[in-house]
Amino acid sequence: MTNRRVAIAGVALSDCGRVPDKTRLQLIQQASREALADAGLGPADVQGFGSVGTTLPPIEVSEYLGLRPIWCDSTNVGGAAWEVMAQHAADAIARGEIDVALLAYGSTARSDVRRKRRTGNMAIGSAGPLQFDAPYGHTLISKYAMAARRHMHEFGTTVEQLAEVAVAARQWATMNPLAFTRDPLTVDEVQSARMMADPYTQLHCCLRTDGGGAVVLVAEELARDSRKKPVWILGASHALSHTTMSEWEDFTESPCAVSGPAAFAQAGVTPEDIDVCQVYDSFTGTVLVTLEGLGFCKKGEGGQFVADGRLRPGGSFPINTDGGGLSACHPGMRGMFLMVEAVRQLRGECDERQVPDARLCCVNATGGWFSSAATMILGTD
Repeated sequence: MTNRRVAIAGVALSDCGRVPDKTRLQLIQQASREALADAGLGPADVQGFGSVGTTLPPIEVSEYLGLRPIWCDSTNVGGAAWEVMAQHAADAIARGEIDVALLAYGSTARSDVRRKRRTGNMAIGSAGPLQFDAPYGHTLISKYAMAARRHMHEFGTTVEQLAEVAVAARQWATMNPLAFTRDPLTVDEVQSARMMADPYTQLHCCLRTDGGGAVVLVAEELARDSRKKPVWILGASHALSHTTMSEWEDFTESPCAVSGPAAFAQAGVTPEDIDVCQVYDSFTGTVLVTLEGLGFCKKGEGGQFVADGRLRPGGSFPINTDGGGLSACHPGMRGMFLMVEAVRQLRGECDERQVPDARLCCVNATGGWFSSAATMILGTD
């Protein structure tokens, strides 16, 4: 047994936004090829592989990519799956089971709706425990809206404070040439958009786009000779909560309240040490509850924390610097994109939206409806 340090050595995104001319597997192939090139590696170097979304995800996708991995993962906990798989891969690399792991994702969620291959109604399903929510018409949006309303009821959070999260994301997106939506946005425009599930209008909700991404994790011996500056995995943890709404003990708490402190402790840093943050923003309220759970502000104070423009470019708390799922892209499982943007920020590759002297990044992904959370602390040293 060894205990090697592990780094992310390569990252890439496929075409994102509207991509009607590519299949999901083609998006995965594009991102994987570019992520491996980013790391200075090739398909023959890949020993571990992780993916989700098909009948036999790691097998079908690795076959398509021409890989023959000796380690695989297809853990599906929703949007946090990629951070969970990254933790699993890092553990396998640290103990010497493998030296290189590739995680790859692709989705044509937007194009599939346009082609009527799927519907836009995100109720997820009605099998198993979900059958007890289904009679009440619980879509994915309505579950998150209930959580937002509870936060407003308990702590006095306002819809304007929630809307500020969307406005900040859009301001970051205006500096990202790859962002899906880059037009300026105001709080009033967020509030006057079409109502989806009270208190959420359409602009409180994440996008639906096509897109994919990939990350390459390597052992420290390879990281030090990698093509670009390695980004080290300093801490990682995950936690699960609920699927049935009646089993959620506190509508105002994310399982990141468990995974966050564990990841910070493992990394030996505190929230005050973090330079930039990438968190899942499926909805505006997701960000508030996540910031509270991770310890960036006290529980119930998320609305006040974001209200003064703190999250906007030039503010004291740079977050979701690519524009997030609210403005950049959201093909369905956005955790992959959080890691890609985190690595690019820590490498100093983000041009106009670059956070100066970024050395530590907190990544937190959320799956389901606050059903899972996975936290990573990434650093340059």
